[in-house]
Amino acid sequence: MYRPYTGSLADSRPFQNVESQLRGLTQDFVMSFNTGNYDQAAALFASDGVLIAPIHEAAYGQKPVEWVLRQLGEAGYGDLRLETTRVEHSGDMAMELGRFSVVVRQADGTLVPERGKYVRVWKRLGAWLLMADCWSRTASVVSDRAA
Repeated sequence: MYRPYTGSLADSRPFQNVESQLRGLTQDFVMSFNTGNYDQAAALFASDGVLIAPIHEAAYGQKPVEWVLRQLGEAGYGDLRLETTRVEHSGDMAMELGRFSVVVRQADGTLVPERGKYVRVWKRLGAWLLMADCWSRTASVVSDRAA
């Protein structure tokens, strides 16, 4: 006998493997951030999930995460891209590693690209939700000619 579907969008991928689900959720996060839907991006965090962003205090919970994401967007961060490079999981826990790029619009209108790496910890709480999301920038490489 079939059970009726009662899940959320995050649960609509029951037949995908864990890696595919997390890659998809990561791209949902990117789309939400890039379109200014910070509440939707924050909804991917568990109620006690944490966002650890450079030069910001750690944000625990969906509302504080939304606030930090909004601050980043208002500071000119945009065109975020996340590339998952590795997913490991066991039971209801998973780890995602990857690279990111983002463009920061300065007050004078110039665009400054940033690159870096990230680690995300996911937990299946009915749906996969972020328990921790942390990233760091990669130092810019300065060529000898530029010096």
